[in-house]
Amino acid sequence: MSTLRFQAIKESLNRPLVEVNEAERRSAIFGDNVFNEAAMRQYITKESFKSVIDAVENGSKIDRGVADQISTGMKEWAISKGATHYTHWFQPLTGSTAEKHDAFFETTGGGGALEKFGGGQLVQQEPDASSFPNGGIRNTFEARGYTAWDPTSPAFIYGTTLCIPTVFVAYTGEALDNKTPLLRALQAVDHAATAVAKYFDKNVTKVNPTLGWEQEYFLIDKALAKSRPDLNLAGRTLLGHASAKGQQLDDHYFGSIPTRVLNYMRDLENECMLLGIPVKTRHNEVAPNQFELAPIFEEANLAVDHNSLLMDVMNKVADRHSFKVLLHEKPFAGINGSGKHNNWSLATNTGVNLLSPGSTPMKNLQFLTFFINTISAVNEYEELLRSAIASASNDHRLGANEAPPAIISVFIGSQLTAVLDELEKLKNGKLSPEDKTELKLNVVGKIPEILLDNTDRNRTSPFAFTGNKFEFRAVGSTANCAKPMTVLNAIMAKQLIDFKSKVDALIKDKGMKKDDAIFNVLKQYIKDSKRIRFEGDGYGEAWEKEAAKRKLSNNKTTPQALKAQVSKKTIALYEELGIMSKVEIEARHEIEVEEYAMRIQIEGRVLGDIARNHVIPTGIHYQNILIENVQGLKDIYGKGFKKYAGEQMELIEAISGHIAKINKGITDMINERKKANKLEDTEKRAFAYCDKVKPYFDEIRYHCDKLELLVDDEIWPLTKYRELLFTH
Repeated sequence: MSTLRFQAIKESLNRPLVEVNEAERRSAIFGDNVFNEAAMRQYITKESFKSVIDAVENGSKIDRGVADQISTGMKEWAISKGATHYTHWFQPLTGSTAEKHDAFFETTGGGGALEKFGGGQLVQQEPDASSFPNGGIRNTFEARGYTAWDPTSPAFIYGTTLCIPTVFVAYTGEALDNKTPLLRALQAVDHAATAVAKYFDKNVTKVNPTLGWEQEYFLIDKALAKSRPDLNLAGRTLLGHASAKGQQLDDHYFGSIPTRVLNYMRDLENECMLLGIPVKTRHNEVAPNQFELAPIFEEANLAVDHNSLLMDVMNKVADRHSFKVLLHEKPFAGINGSGKHNNWSLATNTGVNLLSPGSTPMKNLQFLTFFINTISAVNEYEELLRSAIASASNDHRLGANEAPPAIISVFIGSQLTAVLDELEKLKNGKLSPEDKTELKLNVVGKIPEILLDNTDRNRTSPFAFTGNKFEFRAVGSTANCAKPMTVLNAIMAKQLIDFKSKVDALIKDKGMKKDDAIFNVLKQYIKDSKRIRFEGDGYGEAWEKEAAKRKLSNNKTTPQALKAQVSKKTIALYEELGIMSKVEIEARHEIEVEEYAMRIQIEGRVLGDIARNHVIPTGIHYQNILIENVQGLKDIYGKGFKKYAGEQMELIEAISGHIAKINKGITDMINERKKANKLEDTEKRAFAYCDKVKPYFDEIRYHCDKLELLVDDEIWPLTKYRELLFTH
């Protein structure tokens, strides 16, 4: 097996650079393969164009006759770009994307053929839904599922296929994807935020949540990755001793990008430009061979689609450059993991960012309204927000190195904390002219200059305000952004609905002026949500004890965190807002706890296989070499051989000890797996895998890693950390 390791290293060192053609300006090719407004104006009628824009901006339905006109234009555009097939591109509950390709090709009578794509094929398709996760929503024999066009996310061409973003629902109407609940949540927060924004500007008729994600990832040579069964099957290294040099020197962070990696990035960015994904930033991350790319902010639904598409494009481009992309949150122990920071804000159709202060006290009051309501929403639903980023892979990252802990808190900085403290001191009831002057000059008036120096210095906060947006840092690198965005926008919608109700009641029942009513409600929210605000270090027992005093949840594992998804409070929230029914909520919970158990099961099997088929035989092989050496020394020196063979004999004993511990650990782990597999209740099975099976991983790994240090490097079969992380 060691031969494979050294062949992989040699192959990776001899890779030729893949040339990348960047002949045109990015602005010239941006969106070239997207059926955007420019393409629609050229290929469809004015009536059709107006219908699509109306659907995007106002959510109106597109008439079937108009759909036929749109599909004809879309087909002609796609064929002109070299497309031969079309697909409804959707996001099932697997966390990835799905597609089934159909050719435009149709036969006609008399042996002829033509390209055909009608309105019916654009608007709706009926893929076989039997093998996608459904959480018990329908039986296998009731396999029908429907994909329906989402006009708010433009169609695009990838390769030779026209991809049409769609929702995916069961034939009984329940959502079987990540997009449908997100669209409902976006609609809910639009209505709620627009109603509140009208307090400050009557011209606001729509509010769009915006999202800017930051995608972190590792790049490993394809040959090196293939030499590691754990990387191929589990997405992470289940064993491997730390490299003597890791990230201690911080010399990789923002360093010079290796040429081969830079060519990959350039190639990837070209693909993104064609697909309308507005990537802008690229750099080395903290860990060796870890990198990041980030786009310009977009409307949340489109940003989610673009990130889902990006992860697929990343893998395909990596293959051209003989790389493997590792999106797992913690592919290597002991160094930084990968996240996908979700930068979220709210923007009006009048061009105003509601989480950015302005030049007047009224604009700053608007900022404070949405700022404080966001903090209040997180405070009220912190457990649900934690559940939105729960996964078997993210459990390894949360609380490790620089990553946020599993305790949800909000960081706003000392200066904005002082602003809220000042507002909290205001008297209840109507504000006097002096209060208003004091407020405008000393608190509200100074917010813009405060934010100029309000640089975010707390990297451990899961949810931080960073100047004109909130950054949800706890989201994992493999995640579909739809899930955290659905939760965040849903809780914000609920919060704003309640806020407006309270303000209107004070205006109507107490005869308060609008500003007074707003300040009174905000003051109470500041007081009630104080527990969620935290400015300190998010690591260690001190914060855990403090969080417990504040009655904040600390759900460290995914099975525990996912319980919040099916609480009465969550069900009431989603049903009130029309985002999901109880059936849909419970189905998703069933899917996620089952997936958790399966992922731990797979990792356990892979670890057992590697330990018994690779590590133990190698240890025994080296032990035999040592035994042969000891026997030779005995033959030469007779009774005095121990003087010369003492170290070898100690090594033989140490290897035997580690092999025994590995074997016992694997046997015990398998027995616990068997017990877990007998549990019919899916949630109980997930907890069994979490609490009974997973703890053996660290024990088995410890002894495998110790053997790696003892065994001759020439015969060790698995590519080592130093080779995986420092081979460019």
